[in-house]
Amino acid sequence: MKNSLLLISLVLFTFLSAASSPDPPEKQAAITISSKPIDHFDPADPSRRRFGALEFRGGLVLTSPYKLFGGISALRLQPDGARFIALSDRGLWLRGRIVYDGNRPAGIEDAVMAPVLDAKGKPAAHWDTESIAEDGGFLYVGIERRDFVMRFDYGRKGFLARAEPVAIPPDIKDLPSNKGLEALVFVPRSLPLGGTLIAFSERGLNEPGNLKAFLIGGPTPGPFSVKRTHEFDISDAALLPDGDVLILERKFFLMEGVSIRIRRIHLNNIKAGSVVDGTIILEADGREEIDNMEALSVHRSASGETICTMMSDDNYSIAQRTLLLQFALIEK
Repeated sequence: MKNSLLLISLVLFTFLSAASSPDPPEKQAAITISSKPIDHFDPADPSRRRFGALEFRGGLVLTSPYKLFGGISALRLQPDGARFIALSDRGLWLRGRIVYDGNRPAGIEDAVMAPVLDAKGKPAAHWDTESIAEDGGFLYVGIERRDFVMRFDYGRKGFLARAEPVAIPPDIKDLPSNKGLEALVFVPRSLPLGGTLIAFSERGLNEPGNLKAFLIGGPTPGPFSVKRTHEFDISDAALLPDGDVLILERKFFLMEGVSIRIRRIHLNNIKAGSVVDGTIILEADGREEIDNMEALSVHRSASGETICTMMSDDNYSIAQRTLLLQFALIEK
């Protein structure tokens, strides 16, 4: 039943999203988010905790009476693993704090939503905000459909930060309208490619059929590509502490439902002109507790574990869910 509702919702969303999406608010609002625990990633085998290179720690089904809650498309957790900033794909910030029961997520507190502001300080009502990258106090935001990148001085100004245009390669403007800029990663200056903004398209394909990506700024800017296999598209990306890049991928077919996977790509393999591939560290489908997974973040826990957090975009549909899922990366 869960998978059937998801299939129906995704099909309807293709046709109805523009008409049904709520308008952004004019100012920030404190909101209440309720949570229901997900104790087992695989309901058919509750004893199973290991999935590929990841160990399931716990999850939440999130709901809110606030009508603009949902549509989560990007996420960045702070080093404490609790505070986070997220984006709705309708030009809205979501800020909050994950509460834990031991090492399992137990709820969301201190939640606030606010409009993303354009360069004039006005709510960016029609921006399809799909991705976040973080450089200290600055946040880079990728906008799909229009395919441009904006920078926000979030560290100093918070929700009042205005968009500042970022120079991007002209080829980004040639990406498909609704399959364009989908994921951003900023490489810390202590790593190879330090100071580079890495941008991934959802399904911008080059002539060999691989996924277009771009190195913006940094020491060696230029285009590269990610090998596309099994018809997966990119929905987000995050950087591991050692510099490797995780890409979250998703595919949907009417008869098969939704599937996701995460690939790990070595940072040293990413160069202008290269075609990169990576090791699959997670695969899941409708048999597991997934939805339309669109957001991925990584942080190091106090005990030294690498924790991967995913969130889903419910498309503002009653047939879909906003999920928060957490896994520990097992390096052995």
